[in-house]
Amino acid sequence: MMFVSCMIIPLLMLLVGLYFSNNKQGKINHLFGYRTGMSMKNRDTWEFAHELFGTIWKWVGMILLPASVVAMLFTLGKDIEFTAYFGLAVLTVQLVVLVLTIVPIERALRSTFDKNGKRK
Repeated sequence: MMFVSCMIIPLLMLLVGLYFSNNKQGKINHLFGYRTGMSMKNRDTWEFAHELFGTIWKWVGMILLPASVVAMLFTLGKDIEFTAYFGLAVLTVQLVVLVLTIVPIERALRSTFDKNGKRK
């Protein structure tokens, strides 16, 4: 069960990344998508952020998925407690990586657009 749990985040990142990198996003909304103050300035920032977000999540998902599989192979034959703690560590690393993907997207937005959302 822990193996399956550790595959959810990388698979989700891969699938969401594929979706956003291959589909133009609709109008700016507060419910779905990469929503930050900078990405929601205008249509140009919205599309730029989503294309980059999709690309980053797709690649991070493709890296995290096999890395997570390999990491969880170390739990084969181990007791339940070891597997649980090791799986929790893997999930924690995945969540940290997921949150850190915000940094390059926001940097790219700020280097491409001014504070009002106009291209530099």
